[in-house]
Amino acid sequence: MFRSPPTTLPISRFSIIPRAATLAAAVFACSLAMPAASAQGVPASGAAAASAASDAASAQARDFDKRQTALDARTAENEYAYGVAEHNCYSKFFVNACLGRARDKMRDARGRIHAEQLALDDERRAAHAQQRDEQDALRRARDEQEAPQRAATAASNVQAFDEKQRQHALEQAQRGAEAPQHAADQATYDAKQADYQRKLDQARLNAASDAQARALRAQHFAQKQTDAAQHKADVEARQKQAAQKAQEKQQQEQQQQEQQKRLQQEQQESD
Repeated sequence: MFRSPPTTLPISRFSIIPRAATLAAAVFACSLAMPAASAQGVPASGAAAASAASDAASAQARDFDKRQTALDARTAENEYAYGVAEHNCYSKFFVNACLGRARDKMRDARGRIHAEQLALDDERRAAHAQQRDEQDALRRARDEQEAPQRAATAASNVQAFDEKQRQHALEQAQRGAEAPQHAADQATYDAKQADYQRKLDQARLNAASDAQARALRAQHFAQKQTDAAQHKADVEARQKQAAQKAQEKQQQEQQQQEQQKRLQQEQQESD
């Protein structure tokens, strides 16, 4: 039965090529940008071996990346070719048969690519295992060559620690020898402090006593002032009273004299 071909190709199949190319370019750029492992700190005899191993590993990694990029490109091309064939089959009379042949061709190519991918993965894992073994061997060799230096450093550290311990013991002994003098100095200082405290307390007592005495003197002076003012007021009152009595007496005497004069005049007039 004839089927009308679709108007558009499956977009997902044809979009594989740009994505695969981008991925391959990124992988290849990363492989070129990876720096070689630094051999700093490795003895001269091991530096050359480490550099050679690093160069070999870098070359092998570039080869793996190149082969992976090729497999990715073949996968994308296979998918694209199947998409084109599938699209073209819809314009033929025997559509199903055409689709089956296209699918079989795609699966056959996919199987070959998958087999090569498995082989590449096995080689990559083996290379990584070999690199780990070589790195372990180089590390062990470096450790063996650096063992005397580490032993010398450890011995120097032990010697420095022992010297610090001896210096600490010497300082302890010196402090112990100086302890009596420190105790005597402390006793003298404590005695001076106690004497100063006694003088300070006595000065405070004297100041309190003087303040109390001044307060009493001030109170006594104020009382004397009050008494003097009262005495003055009493004297003035008595003087005023005496003057008033004298004035009254004088007035009485004048009245008596005037009365006697009148009596005398009256007596003269009667004679």
